[in-house]
Amino acid sequence: MVKALIFDMDGTMIDSMPSHQKSWTVFCGQRGLDIDVPELMRRTTGRTGIECMRELFGTLSTEQAQAFVDEKEAVYRDLFAPVFSEIAGFKAFLGHAQQRGLAVGVGTAGDRHNQAFAYRHLSLGQTLPTVGGDEGLPGKPEPAIFLEVARQLDVAPEHCIVFEDAPLGIEAARRAGMRAVGICSSHTADELDGPHVLARVPDYHALITYRFLETLHVPTA
Repeated sequence: MVKALIFDMDGTMIDSMPSHQKSWTVFCGQRGLDIDVPELMRRTTGRTGIECMRELFGTLSTEQAQAFVDEKEAVYRDLFAPVFSEIAGFKAFLGHAQQRGLAVGVGTAGDRHNQAFAYRHLSLGQTLPTVGGDEGLPGKPEPAIFLEVARQLDVAPEHCIVFEDAPLGIEAARRAGMRAVGICSSHTADELDGPHVLARVPDYHALITYRFLETLHVPTA
């Protein structure tokens, strides 16, 4: 039985990963770092900002790591704002899920500034229960962020489905004891595979077309 859907944010709700990649390129260039940015993102997408900076620079104080995070994410928001877009069909799919009585939450490595930016531009008319990467929890593939969302929704992990665009997030769902759907906006279907993965699709229009929600066993009032 499915009682809740938990969405990652970047690359899952919003089409932000190209802007994140550009912002890493700008940030590293400003710091004089010759970095393979796609490889850095492969290792870190889903981890918290502080974890990413320590992956890049090695040992850093929390204060220095946070300062770097703030600098890089400000660049990201400046780059993404003019071209902001949702992952196709997200808002429609969200509406369908809520109409069916499913609880909905968000588990993201993004900090509160990026969350506020995303919600403002999405214009949902609501702020979903959200657990972010600046709340002291370890990032993905550790399951803590998703488990905290489930706790706040008061839904057992086995009754949750996670929507994710990154391999570390798909693995975090598995470790949390949750099923998953791969949103192939930034990775291939093969990269988002796993025994707990119910579907891998390019966007939410595909899930709507396939009547994915209608295949779920959902509690009735």
